[in-house]
Amino acid sequence: MSKFEATVSAPVNIACIKYWGKRDTKLILPTNSSLSVTLEQDQLRSKTTSRADASFVKDQLWLNGKEEEIKAGGRTATCITEMKALRRKVEEANPDEPKISDLHIHISSYNNFPTAAGLASSASGFAALVSSLAALYKLPSTPSELSLIARQGSGSACRSLFGGFVAWNMGSKADGSDSFAEEVAPQSHWPEMHALICIVSDDKKGTSSTAGMQRTVETSELLKHRIEHVVPARMNAIIEAIKRRDFDTFAQVTMQDSNQFHAVALDTDPPIFYMNDVSRAIVAIVVELNRASVARGEGLVAAYTYDAGPNAVIYTLDRNAKTIIDLLASYFPSAIGNFSDPFGLFGGNGQERGSLRLPEGFNPAVAKVYESGGVKGFIHTRVGGGPRVLDEGESLLRSNGWPLG
Repeated sequence: MSKFEATVSAPVNIACIKYWGKRDTKLILPTNSSLSVTLEQDQLRSKTTSRADASFVKDQLWLNGKEEEIKAGGRTATCITEMKALRRKVEEANPDEPKISDLHIHISSYNNFPTAAGLASSASGFAALVSSLAALYKLPSTPSELSLIARQGSGSACRSLFGGFVAWNMGSKADGSDSFAEEVAPQSHWPEMHALICIVSDDKKGTSSTAGMQRTVETSELLKHRIEHVVPARMNAIIEAIKRRDFDTFAQVTMQDSNQFHAVALDTDPPIFYMNDVSRAIVAIVVELNRASVARGEGLVAAYTYDAGPNAVIYTLDRNAKTIIDLLASYFPSAIGNFSDPFGLFGGNGQERGSLRLPEGFNPAVAKVYESGGVKGFIHTRVGGGPRVLDEGESLLRSNGWPLG
């Protein structure tokens, strides 16, 4: 009997227009549309192998080597059930296709980024899960069609079905059939876009995203204004900025939306605080960097954004990445010990990091220098592509169908 298996990797995405709040918690239907940038998989990805075999006695899942329960009716089970149903349709339409939709499956998944990065792995994880099953089952589904299923695992996972710049349309139908992701522009459209992730804390959040957004939906008057009046205009503005490769507008909208998302969290009753003093120091540094650049007539050079946590993601163009990393290293020198330089910006000489003079006109008093702690490390990456089907040698399962080491 042939081995029915597929291995796929899927990327992380970071939102510029935030998704916060569900109108349906089971189907994960959002209260507003959102937009994200897909990041390069060489730095950040989830890799998943799925195998169907008649010898398996139940569906099983391992994450980073540890078995996870697949709860009946839970998000993982929902995705698996939906994908098996799609395979069943293929088999019904093509009688010669192997009947594998009723076989149990083993799934093994690993992230190549550390848990300490504080990055939500659910987006890349569920995107990799759905993509690996789509490859295993040889489904003819488009990424947008698959995003309808990945969304039910983790809302932001639907955006990781694409590379480049991705919109998640909120939709209006009760069954969620029009709440899907689609590509706004591919990776190749704006390859100069880079991202620097500042790992501020890996502590467990006091308020989870799921609990936090539901509380916000129930109590925040500002959220209602955001949904009805603010997000639609920002979605249009940032999509146009991306199409024109207009970094100034992209940066301005990204920072404004991050600010408002955290204002909405603060407007929740009781209030939710996701950012900390270090988060706010990074904001001050980026704001001052942009102010000094504009004063020199050079436009904005960086855009910060924060999800439901203290870690900063800073978008910039490749020509400014070295300046920004060096500036942040001046304020958080201990973080340089946990920083890889995948783009060779510093010529392999770690001592050069943080040694450059401040940009012209920059006021160093905007933040204090954190000699230790503050930022634990940096991850430098750039805009990347969508899920990749990998060859058999990349499998995460042994020949007997159990996870590797």
